[in-house]
Amino acid sequence: MLKKHSQLFISLAFISDLIVISLSWILAYLIRFEFRIGVVTEGEVSFSEYMTLLPVIILFSAIILRYFGLYLPKRGSSFIYEFLNIFKTSTFTVLLLIVITFFYRTYSYSRAVMIFFWITTIFALFISRGLTRQLLRWLRKKGFNLRHVLIIGANELGKKVLEKIKENPWTGFKVVGFIRESSPEDPGFYPEYIDNVKVLGGIESINKEIRDAGVDQVFIALPLEAHRDLEKVLRSLEEEVVDIRVIPDFFQFMTLNSGIEDLDGLPVINLSESPLYGWNRVIKRLADITFSLFILLIFSPIMFVISVLIKLTSEGPVFYKQKRLGLGGEVFDMLKYRSMKVDAEKDTGPVWASKDDERVTGIGKFLRRYSFDEIPQFINVLKGDMSIVGPRPERPVFIEEFKKKVPKYMLRHKMKAGITGWAQVNGWRGNTSLEKRLDHDLFYIENWSLAFDMKIMWLTFWKGLINKNAY
Repeated sequence: MLKKHSQLFISLAFISDLIVISLSWILAYLIRFEFRIGVVTEGEVSFSEYMTLLPVIILFSAIILRYFGLYLPKRGSSFIYEFLNIFKTSTFTVLLLIVITFFYRTYSYSRAVMIFFWITTIFALFISRGLTRQLLRWLRKKGFNLRHVLIIGANELGKKVLEKIKENPWTGFKVVGFIRESSPEDPGFYPEYIDNVKVLGGIESINKEIRDAGVDQVFIALPLEAHRDLEKVLRSLEEEVVDIRVIPDFFQFMTLNSGIEDLDGLPVINLSESPLYGWNRVIKRLADITFSLFILLIFSPIMFVISVLIKLTSEGPVFYKQKRLGLGGEVFDMLKYRSMKVDAEKDTGPVWASKDDERVTGIGKFLRRYSFDEIPQFINVLKGDMSIVGPRPERPVFIEEFKKKVPKYMLRHKMKAGITGWAQVNGWRGNTSLEKRLDHDLFYIENWSLAFDMKIMWLTFWKGLINKNAY
């Protein structure tokens, strides 16, 4: 019965989409020739010729909509995912239409109509499907069009699945029970209920419970140590007509931008991944170049004065190069104004700067206090070694120690090192808690956006230049 309801909704969605596409084609014609948006050329415009093309549009749209999987059940998918699918579908349809009309020489169709059709189709389909989705969500919250779920795994992972389903009632999933995994423990080890959902029995009772409860969705949530049961579970499910979903027990290992992608039909689980790929990388790089050039131009008189003062007040070079670890663990030379005496670490070795550090020069104290010693790092940004915003780079010698003491420390190198960062503007700068700095760095990488970068840059100028931990 549930399958019949599902097919009914799919059929209605399919018919609705074709109606929306047909109306979009008519609307595109009206916008171009009736509302006269754009330059209208002289000559006769035939509405009937455009309507002759409509059956072809409907036919190809129907094929393309199904090809791009717009009618596969996706109860948990997001609006963005659906919008991207609609965008790809509409774009492909219009490109195909342009090719067809190019070879159809009997009548010359307006390119503007094609553009208007592309735009209206994208937004009309998205709005139509959005309204349908909201209606379905409302119905599911009211208890209609539900899918009955059996969770295999009466454990923490199974509890997590139940929690997520309860937090998102619009998905239409209703958990009818748990199946406990095999265990050397006595069955009494498992609770009778988990969050008011009954633990129905062991793996041997899967088939009976599916039939008794009318289950049509099975979530396999077995812990890593119980994956020996997976083959037994899947063999049992071969006898049933149910949808099967596997929840991998990798939550404790999933870190940055984790997710699942497809490798030519093979599902691949990403446990950690940098957010800087594709256009994200291009946008951040363009922003870095633009702001760096601006800062270097504005501060050039101050840089000249600082350089002169360093030369006049102490022996040695103006700039100081120090090995730091950047994106992907690559070592680079980070530039700073020299704020310490030459060979400052000759006797001490690599150590953190401390308050009233005798190695710091007179002008160096001022530079470090107000972060002016960091200005040359904008040259590193132009070279591509660093970004304006990102986790502060550390010295390789310190990182060898940090990565053994602080779990997940190396994940901060999934993002290009920065002059300033989320940790710095929140006060975690210099010789402060490594754990707190890492928490802020990972939060930044997980939530990166150009707007977030702008916020951090603003906060840096507002409160980040002077810091009690900068010495």
